[in-house]
Amino acid sequence: MSDSKDAARLILVDDHPLVRDGLRARLEAVPGFAIVGEAGNAEEALTLAAAHEPDLVLMDVGMNGMNGIALAGLFHERFPGIRVLMLSMHDNVEYVTQAVRAGASGYVLKDSPGAEIIRAIGAVLAGKTFFSEGLGARLIHASAIRDPIERLTPRERDILDQLAEGLSSKQIAQRNGLSVRTVETHRLNLKRKLEIEGQAELIKFAVEHRRSG
Repeated sequence: MSDSKDAARLILVDDHPLVRDGLRARLEAVPGFAIVGEAGNAEEALTLAAAHEPDLVLMDVGMNGMNGIALAGLFHERFPGIRVLMLSMHDNVEYVTQAVRAGASGYVLKDSPGAEIIRAIGAVLAGKTFFSEGLGARLIHASAIRDPIERLTPRERDILDQLAEGLSSKQIAQRNGLSVRTVETHRLNLKRKLEIEGQAELIKFAVEHRRSG
């Protein structure tokens, strides 16, 4: 583990200890990365995230119990400031699309070279997205990625509607049982995903795309 206070804090989530051991050994050798915990299931992962506030979670898709895509959705709802990078043996575009909808910032195949996983982590930590070679091009043709609204998680969609109602971040936080800081992070994510610069533009977009009922 890196001793640097500036190291990016990572959590590994996979239900196979041998996989976690391999990832830890590979990533601990990278300057600037610090593994602050590892989990084998959703409950352990959420507990670690609350305790350590990592910068990024490297998460397996196919786990026993709650799968990684559903867990990514929970992470995005409860800890929107934590980046999620999916790691999977499946190159099915539908899985990738579901992961993006859930709030993941990237999707890397388990048979990728170690260097690619490191590049993926670096890109996601920098606020970018990253997909294993070939997946990104295939995603361009997926409607969920093409339509900006479909990029949003259910929580983000709810917050967008509440912005359209004219609610402030404090009011949205009270309505949803969230902290104001969490709501502000969701607003930043909305602007990033929708490629919108200012708050006025975000409100305008929210009003124009408000769901009826």
